[in-house]
Order: sequence, then structure tokens, then C-alpha cells
Amino acid sequence: MLEKEEINSPALEDLKKHYRSIITLLGEDAEREGLLKTPERVAKAMLTLTKGYHMDPHEVLRSAKFQEEYSQMVIVKDIDFFSLCEHHMLPFYGKAHVAYIPNGYITGLSKIARVVDIFSHRLQVQERMTLQIKECIQETLNPLGVMVVVEAKHMCMQMRGVEKQNSVTTTSDFTGAFNQAKTREEFMNLIRQR
Repeated sequence: MLEKEEINSPALEDLKKHYRSIITLLGEDAEREGLLKTPERVAKAMLTLTKGYHMDPHEVLRSAKFQEEYSQMVIVKDIDFFSLCEHHMLPFYGKAHVAYIPNGYITGLSKIARVVDIFSHRLQVQERMTLQIKECIQETLNPLGVMVVVEAKHMCMQMRGVEKQNSVTTTSDFTGAFNQAKTREEFMNLIRQR
């Protein structure tokens, strides 16, 4: 959740004015009872949905970085996320699966999910988000390898354009030990297990 100071920031007032104008431009009466508080609600929602711009994912990982000699794959799978497509500002949502092979350091497991949240709470494209998650973990923990797989449904494909309701987009990126097909295959097999 955003801090109170952020919700009461000048950005909130500016966003409210712009959303009020958008409602009017769409042909609605911004003074209608049901719409009176809509500009403020949407402005607060947008500040929440983009709160990742004000958070440092590297610091999140560093805050729970521990020296440990474990050197096998660590996987956090089925991390739910919601993001906004930067092309249409419509949601895309799904699951992220993240693995890393420690190289002397581990991090708290919840911190991996927080990194996903931070990058997903920005205007995004799925491809960049996948890359950013991988790079953040690689740069901060310096593991032997990182692999990220993101599976998502995009409302911009479901609600407009081609209107394909059941399509799922999968992206992946990897470094280090995951350059070996055998290691990637092990990860993929483990995230498919239920």
C-alpha cells in the first residue's frame, strides 16, 4: 500500500483533474452522482498500480541477504502478479516462476516475490519485466545462474483488437548455469509439477 504522503501528493490532485477531463471527453457527466468520486478513486488506484516506480528491488533483496553455502537450485514458483501494459494501460496478469543457484549468498524467499511485485507495479511489457527480474537477482545476489519464466493473460488481447480470451503469453530469460539445457529442463520440469 502507498504511504499517506504519496496518496496526498500533488500527483494525486493532478491525476484527479485529468481523470475528470477524461470522463467528460468520453461523453459522460462528471457531476453525475455515481461519477463524482471516480476521478479520485481512479487516481489512487493508478498510484497503487504504479507504486513500483518508488521502490528499489535491489534493496529489497539486500535487506535479507544471507551468507550460505547452499548451491542447489532455489525455486519460487506460482508468484501471482498484476501489471499494466504500457501500450494500452490495460491489465495483464499471471504467474512468475523464479529460480537461482546461490553462489555463497541466499535471500529471503518472500523477497523474490517482492521483486516480482515491484517490477509488475509499473507500466510494463511482459518481455521487459521478465528481463528486469532476472537482472535484479543476478546483479544483487551474484548467483551461479538465474532463470525467470512469466506466463500471463493480456486484457489488451482479450478486450480489444483480436479479442482472444484464452491466449497465454510465456516469456523466459536466464543466465549462467541456466545456459545449460539440462539445468533449464530441470527447472521447467519442477515448475510444471503440481
